[in-house]
Amino acid sequence: MSDSRKRGTQSGKRFRPTHTTLRTTPRLARVRRRLLGPALAGWLLWKLVGPEVPPRFEGTQQRPADIPGHTVTVGRQEFFVRELGDPDAPPLVLLHGWLYDSFATWHRVAPDLATTHRVVMPDLRNHGKSDRIRTRFDIHDAADEVAQVIDTLDIAGAPVVGYSMGGMIAQELTLRHPGIMSRLVLAATAAAPVQRPRWLTVPAMVGARALSRVDRTLIARATHRYLMMTEAFPAENGEWLWQMLLDRDVDLYYETGFAILRFDATERVRRIDIPVCSIIPTRDQLIPPEYQRRTARIIGADIVEIDGARHEAVLTHSAEIAKVIAEFVSG
Repeated sequence: MSDSRKRGTQSGKRFRPTHTTLRTTPRLARVRRRLLGPALAGWLLWKLVGPEVPPRFEGTQQRPADIPGHTVTVGRQEFFVRELGDPDAPPLVLLHGWLYDSFATWHRVAPDLATTHRVVMPDLRNHGKSDRIRTRFDIHDAADEVAQVIDTLDIAGAPVVGYSMGGMIAQELTLRHPGIMSRLVLAATAAAPVQRPRWLTVPAMVGARALSRVDRTLIARATHRYLMMTEAFPAENGEWLWQMLLDRDVDLYYETGFAILRFDATERVRRIDIPVCSIIPTRDQLIPPEYQRRTARIIGADIVEIDGARHEAVLTHSAEIAKVIAEFVSG
């Protein structure tokens, strides 16, 4: 082949895409950079001055059947406590998790339990209608507050049920205040609930808090979409759920998240010496089921698994959970 044919082949069409790509890539990169800044600035401006756009709600909207409550003063703080059932029935304390207040967490379980018990459901600090306490705290601080609420209501010795973060608080409660409960039910929780390494989990939490400071609806919108998609809440409760998810202080919400990150009672739960039942959703996506089983084995707890349930089992499998609780606390 002659040199001229070789040069002709090298200058042929099959080599042009490579040269074209080399010429256009820097140009596209410049265009992206020019567009990214104005797009980000436009988004921030919209968040500062634009209206807050809620999700779409289907059909007639309503609130779930209400559970009445009252306030309890502990030191300088007020805690809101909901109660259901005969005031003279044996008391039963339910502790909610992160994100929801006591009403949202227990509104499906409590009516079943109230047929035989006086069901007491406090809103934990920085949740629901309880005071916002603007200090760093740990899970044991919340446990001490619950202990004071129980003492004020004069129901020491009642069984306690803790769901998710409420289960962590319940573990600290029985360890720090022996005799304050007769039985313990742990649901979707563990003695060391957070997957490590911390160099990954802590920045993730900081990043989520930063996004929520800029747009408080961002995490709430994703949570709302998930809960409605999985039918954890029916369509007619969509607007109420949206308002509940937004009714929180962003910084205090994540302060609670950091308290959860720091919680680890793996070695101490060996000292729990009351009857314990562990309810484990087998598909829990937030607290791995193997973490929950390990905690149950360390304590020597009875184990009841809710097959196919995820972390929101207290909403999607409420009848099963209420039945397990009722049978166990009746002893």
